[in-house]
Amino acid sequence: MEPELNGAAAEEQELGWGRSLPVPSVQEIVRKDPNCVPERYIRGQIKRDEISELPELHIPVIDFSKLSGGDEAELNKLDLACKDWGFFQIVHHGISEDVLYRVRNAMAAFFDLPIEEKKRYAMADNDLQGYGQAYVVSAEQKLDWNDLVYLMTEPIRRRSYRYWPTTVRDFKDALTTYSDQAKRVAMQLLSHLSLLMNMNREGLLNLHGEMGLGMRLNYYPACSRPDEVMGVSPHSDGSSITILWQDEDIAGLQIKHEGEWIPVEPIPHALVVNIGDAIEAWSNGIYQSIEHRAVTNERKSRMSLATFVIPDENAEIGPLQQMLDATLLPKMYRNVKYLDYIRYTLARKMEGKAHTHLLKLEQE
Repeated sequence: MEPELNGAAAEEQELGWGRSLPVPSVQEIVRKDPNCVPERYIRGQIKRDEISELPELHIPVIDFSKLSGGDEAELNKLDLACKDWGFFQIVHHGISEDVLYRVRNAMAAFFDLPIEEKKRYAMADNDLQGYGQAYVVSAEQKLDWNDLVYLMTEPIRRRSYRYWPTTVRDFKDALTTYSDQAKRVAMQLLSHLSLLMNMNREGLLNLHGEMGLGMRLNYYPACSRPDEVMGVSPHSDGSSITILWQDEDIAGLQIKHEGEWIPVEPIPHALVVNIGDAIEAWSNGIYQSIEHRAVTNERKSRMSLATFVIPDENAEIGPLQQMLDATLLPKMYRNVKYLDYIRYTLARKMEGKAHTHLLKLEQE
């Protein structure tokens, strides 16, 4: 029987956002037998005919330096990217190659540790920080082909350093440096989105309250049956926005656009950004969170680092008055306390955008 990831640190009694059931380490399964794919991971043939092969279909690319410099054309490009795609890549974002290199090496060093060492940082029974798995809510559901570490980095008081591996020498400094830079990028993006949503630059930041950052470090082992498993099931993010660094030498992220799955080809040193459910609610659906997934491959493992920008637990998400029009765009979403929403989403398995029905009003 494979070692289970979750379940350690049960002494922490404070109620968290949710929990995930213990599951085997996929990395350990592959280490013991590269050809082994347990039945619980197999979903049947994934429909490859739904994946677009049109070379011109790429998510938009935003020049962050132009955007930060007040370029009106780049701001309009951001608006269209959020309306038409919900995803875009940013280049010239100011996070140095050295910072990206360090955080990638720190992640790789952690996942290279022996399983018994990694289990020292396993998730508590009642929360999702640490090494383990997420969105596992039943013993029957199909599992994703990945291992992960989830850590809160902002606000600083939310950091649980006992989940930060001390045996990886540069882990804390590399992750902290990257978090600080990702926060800068996030705050600037939110200021531009505030202007597009007819607010002053601080509008979305004020709506967040005490803004949080949650980081999900993903490891996707190579898989001998990649057409029958999922790296991450289709879902949208419960964040306001998500900033993703992904390995540059192999694609895995796909987004759903007009009924087709579009691969997101990595651009060296670029970051992928997507709209989350919170901004979908605040914008009354003008900007929508988009279903996305990760696929696996036979050749090599892959890593990614998702930084979720999270409203304060007591923040309220729901349509802003300036995003409403009684005739053209009536109120489409209800107002919900963010803590209630995120606990609801984390208590469910990933099923596309099924969880967003909690936000949506019935329309006649």
